[in-house]
Amino acid sequence: MKTLNGKKINLRALEPEDLEFLYQIENNESFWEISHTQTPFSKFILKQYLENAHLDIYEAKQLRLIIEETATRKQVGMIDLFDYNPMHKRAGIGILIHPDFQKQGFAYEALSILITYTFTYLNVHQLYANITSENSKSMSLFAKHNFKKVGVKKDWIISEGKFKDEVLFQLIKE
Repeated sequence: MKTLNGKKINLRALEPEDLEFLYQIENNESFWEISHTQTPFSKFILKQYLENAHLDIYEAKQLRLIIEETATRKQVGMIDLFDYNPMHKRAGIGILIHPDFQKQGFAYEALSILITYTFTYLNVHQLYANITSENSKSMSLFAKHNFKKVGVKKDWIISEGKFKDEVLFQLIKE
């Protein structure tokens, strides 16, 4: 699908071959804060997840895509739509780039592709992102795509025994 292809990366559906990559990402404790995970995932559970990944976004209310480097076909990260609400024409968006592939422009391109896809093909009116207040890299990424900071949720999450604020960003289709 040309719609999900960029210059350096492609966004693609999950495949059974992604099990090891998902296992590595989902069990990396440094990502648990942003994914609201508290326990590790078994390969069995992740395999079941992959078996159900074929569900339509209208049914599942979410969509996870692998960010794949075009030249090497290597998985470099994931980008998600979540809390998809077709009635109100909105969805949350989250992105994760494996540490080995950060600072190479993959997140910027993936976000650009997914924004175009959601506004064009899913007829979404707005996207939003929830970002912890100290995650300046993510806030900068979303701001570069014209997301606007619209609020702060005080003491919204707890991580390592401390409460953290979460910033809400929105991008509304013009």
